[in-house]
Amino acid sequence: MKRTVLPRRFVPVAASALAVTAAVLVPQAVPTSAPETAVQSATSAGKHRDDFVIVGHRGASGYRPEHTLASYELAARMGADYIEPDLVTTKDRVLVARHEPEIGGTTDVAEHREFAGRKKTKQLDGVAVTGWFAEDFTLAELRSLRAKERIPAIRQHNTVFDGHYKVPTLQEVIDLSRRLSRELGRPIGIYPETKHPTYFQQQGLALEPELVRTLNRNGLNRPDAKVFVQSFEVSNLKALRKQLRVPLVQLTSASGAPYDFVAAGDPRTYADIVSPAGLREVAKYAKGLGPAKDQVIPLDATGKLGRPTALVANAHRAGLVVHPYTFRVENSFLPAEFDSSAVAADSGNLFGEIAAFRRTGIDGLFTDNTDIAVAEEAEAK
Repeated sequence: MKRTVLPRRFVPVAASALAVTAAVLVPQAVPTSAPETAVQSATSAGKHRDDFVIVGHRGASGYRPEHTLASYELAARMGADYIEPDLVTTKDRVLVARHEPEIGGTTDVAEHREFAGRKKTKQLDGVAVTGWFAEDFTLAELRSLRAKERIPAIRQHNTVFDGHYKVPTLQEVIDLSRRLSRELGRPIGIYPETKHPTYFQQQGLALEPELVRTLNRNGLNRPDAKVFVQSFEVSNLKALRKQLRVPLVQLTSASGAPYDFVAAGDPRTYADIVSPAGLREVAKYAKGLGPAKDQVIPLDATGKLGRPTALVANAHRAGLVVHPYTFRVENSFLPAEFDSSAVAADSGNLFGEIAAFRRTGIDGLFTDNTDIAVAEEAEAK
């Protein structure tokens, strides 16, 4: 039997999801003002001693409600190189980690009678969305809420943790990454995403100034900080390029266009961005590309993986690293050949999917199941 030797980053935790279930329910970040150890240069953005970047997508969201300190801590203990907070803002301009400005799907706000009047309909990137919005709450008010599982029909096992975790601030995520870096003996980076930047700019609550201030305050605005900053829009990345010294990552989708293009009447789409000429333009302001995984290997008519595109090779030719999203273990998120059954919530063969994508030459990936990505990397060595 082939013996699997796990990389050093995996040693602090057991490999199975069952073992990590015993992790502390509410990990507390320990603040510190000391800058982190220099571990990464902009010239080798995405490269480090393990040679493959594994990003805990919203933490270990396959095992804990996303964007909670518990989820981030579990991802790091499973072996993630980076933890990823999606950033939105409160009414009093504090950056917090939520998947979207609308928080009804990820917190228990609907159960709070005192906030019933806050429910409203807003235009979010041109789409009418009804619910409760982070920017209508102060941080103190947001602290009275508790996180819950966003997709309970698929991840019913995560609902046992509903109501146990607060909404964390970006500062708390940074503090947590530093504590875990010390405890685990390896650097845990942060990979924040600015969510819907045009939307927040239109409300007079731009995300970017506070992000820059927070990175500066923590000594993280430097080329060797273990930080990536990402966005689905272009103009805010170009503006951040003038203020940040950390590598930037252009996110793309298999359809549609950046909303800042739409708002400005720019006809270009994500397809234009990932063209060879578009990638050369991206390389003028960013170090990396974060494509949807089907932009790397599209699905065929049967829902199985088709032929890989030239995206990875073209991005590398432009000097960009490639970190596709999102790799998840449930059948509902897997190509058909890796499904284990017809039940959407059952776990399928994520090992197989990751292996197929690694053969395309990607430099890393975003995953909800860090333990599986780390174990697959160990087997591939």
